[in-house]
Amino acid sequence: MNILGVNALHGDAAAALVVEGQLVAAAAEERFNRQKHCAGFPRLAIEDCLREGGIRLRDLDHVGFSRNRWANLHRKIHHAAGRLLHPETWRRAARSVAVGNLSRRFGAIGARGLEAHTEIHSIEHHLSHAASAFFVSGFERAAILTLDGFGDFSSGLLGQGEGTKIRVLNRIHFPHSIGIYYTALTQFLGFPHYGDEGKVMALAALGKPNYIEAMQRLLSFNRADLVRLGLEYFSHHTRGVSMTWDEGAPTLGPLYDESLVALLGPPRAPGEPLDDRFHDIAASMQLHLEEIVLKLMCYLAELTGETNLCFAGGVALNSKLNGRICAATPFHELFIQPAASDDGTAIGCAFFIQHQILDQPRSFVMDHANWGPSFTDHDIQTAIRRHDLKARRLADPERAAALAIAAGKVVGWFQGRMEFGPRALGNRSILADPRRAEMKQVLNDRVKHREKFRPFAPSMLSAETERYFEEKEPSPFMLLIHRARKEALKEIPSALHVDGTARLQTVTSSQNARYYQLLLQLRDITRHGIVVNTSFNDSEPIVCTPDDAIHCFLSTRMDVLYLGDHEVMRPG
Repeated sequence: MNILGVNALHGDAAAALVVEGQLVAAAAEERFNRQKHCAGFPRLAIEDCLREGGIRLRDLDHVGFSRNRWANLHRKIHHAAGRLLHPETWRRAARSVAVGNLSRRFGAIGARGLEAHTEIHSIEHHLSHAASAFFVSGFERAAILTLDGFGDFSSGLLGQGEGTKIRVLNRIHFPHSIGIYYTALTQFLGFPHYGDEGKVMALAALGKPNYIEAMQRLLSFNRADLVRLGLEYFSHHTRGVSMTWDEGAPTLGPLYDESLVALLGPPRAPGEPLDDRFHDIAASMQLHLEEIVLKLMCYLAELTGETNLCFAGGVALNSKLNGRICAATPFHELFIQPAASDDGTAIGCAFFIQHQILDQPRSFVMDHANWGPSFTDHDIQTAIRRHDLKARRLADPERAAALAIAAGKVVGWFQGRMEFGPRALGNRSILADPRRAEMKQVLNDRVKHREKFRPFAPSMLSAETERYFEEKEPSPFMLLIHRARKEALKEIPSALHVDGTARLQTVTSSQNARYYQLLLQLRDITRHGIVVNTSFNDSEPIVCTPDDAIHCFLSTRMDVLYLGDHEVMRPG
């Protein structure tokens, strides 16, 4: 049984392949075409999944798309009735109809496209999110929550999973959305691009929540309506909202600036300095998001009686929120889909077909995120020669990299299969010494060129989590923020944010053997099995191929690059 899941015509286009109930490959289109958060049809990602699985288009039994134009139809009709003459309505209708005919696009991959026996499924967006978390979580039973901007006229789902079935308990419908609340205020703070929400989460640590009363007008929770936006402050429900990000930035324009001035003051203009007012707005919106979502989770726990929670959707990438879930709700165990944003729906709709539709038993648990392409030693050597670089093969690249990191060097680390999702987790990473307070500035000046208020994250040996942090929950996908112990503030300063927290990754040998060995070697050298880990990129998608890695290495001022077993030094 070969099942292909596809997220298409929506931000973060991606594909995933499930063979005999096991995830074989998953990748986002942006890694191949080098266009961040691209929409459209993920032809290159599909080709990679088929290549990794060793199959052809004609071998596919089922193809699922994480979008269903008939979902929530009665609400769409009601909303559209007053907007039928708006040209944007017709543009979106045409796009929606196109989803029903996507199979023809496979002709660009195979000579005849899909075979007649291949069944095509349209899976509602938030059901795909829900399946992406529950069916790969390892939980036999769990509560399920999905939250994002919008998908299929909905911005959230409350559900319950048991065995091979997901039961929908409730939905959050357009125009109300926690994701839109956060994205809108992100834009208000002068960060217009998709993905800038993470910047604002970091900015929040610099402020005080002095605007909570204003945030309560913008977003509220009650048991009857679940989530409600103060629509008098928003315009997306009248102007329309696109979640495809075709131009690289949202087109929702969701806030009425004149209505917000009395609450928050004027919005930040492009290039305007970030002063205390903006810091405080960020702190307030972040804290209010946490409180609303935690109330929603407590309500979900009451509805289901479950102590396991599966969480997906773009809001599930808010690691500050995630770090509070187990302490502030009745849930004891938590699984967050590492590709929680829309790319992960490709995994979700494939497993929805496998289990919910075909009723096949579950046998797969997603305990790591390394599902992208890998490259042979020959591929790596060919790329090195193509760029006319000098390199040497090492018997122990983990030891060499650990020695370089301990010596204060900035190291590019390219190994194995590329990670799926937004986090570099030790296969496409830039690594540095967390003991050196100056390393944040070094990484920004020489490689990342990011805003100074944004922190860098640590990876550490899982067994040593309690040595550095107050919480001990494992965080294999770098999706939880923990508070550092006092001793760690001096021991690993460059791995911590200004508020003494970090979005950490815990590493075990079973999840990533080579990265685990590097951390062991580093502990042997420095007594600290922890490293600063940031994604291998500079204002571009995370690198995919050896050529991508070499290009980034040469265009920045990294000191040394480890491509598989090869150590590549800078020219000259």
